Amino acid sequence: MAYGETPSQTVGPYFAYGLTAKQYGYDFTDIADPTIAGPDADGEHIRITGSVFDGEGNRVNDAMIEIWQADANGTYSETPVDVADTGFRGLGRCGTGTDADNRFWFDTIKPGVVEDAKAPFVNVIVFMRGMLTHAFTRFYFDDEADRNAMDDVLQSVPAERRGTLIAKRVETPSGIEYRIDIHMQGKAETAFFDV
Repeated sequence: MAYGETPSQTVGPYFAYGLTAKQYGYDFTDIADPTIAGPDADGEHIRITGSVFDGEGNRVNDAMIEIWQADANGTYSETPVDVADTGFRGLGRCGTGTDADNRFWFDTIKPGVVEDAKAPFVNVIVFMRGMLTHAFTRFYFDDEADRNAMDDVLQSVPAERRGTLIAKRVETPSGIEYRIDIHMQGKAETAFFDV
């Protein structure tokens, strides 16, 4: 008996629609969405924003970004939790197809430094069309230069590519944003990790 390919073996744009269903207007339950921290969560409240670009420099309208991060104390949630119950989930997902400029965004708090690291960071997974295997990377913060300089993982990235992992702090009327784009190929290609 022959079986067809599973969604993870195809190149179709299924991830954003299936894993961020509410964002795309489907009546399904999501375990994660772009809200990682509620208003009562401890820590500095921030928004992380950016776009995903393909090898030709075009914004990707069907990518899905998943992030996992520590809380303000540098502790990860052991299990998926509801922001309404705890104030902080630790896991977020956002598709790029519902924003007019094909951006992703996450409302969260700036993470603390986890035990085995030297600088705060956010773990990132990129899902998108044409990729049979998702890509792993991290976001660091530009206002943590001293800590970033001591972080073993960041320092393992060639010096000329480290900037692709650094989110830029911007003060906006609605609060603090960290902006970072993900480039899948080309001169500005984001540094990805073989996990």
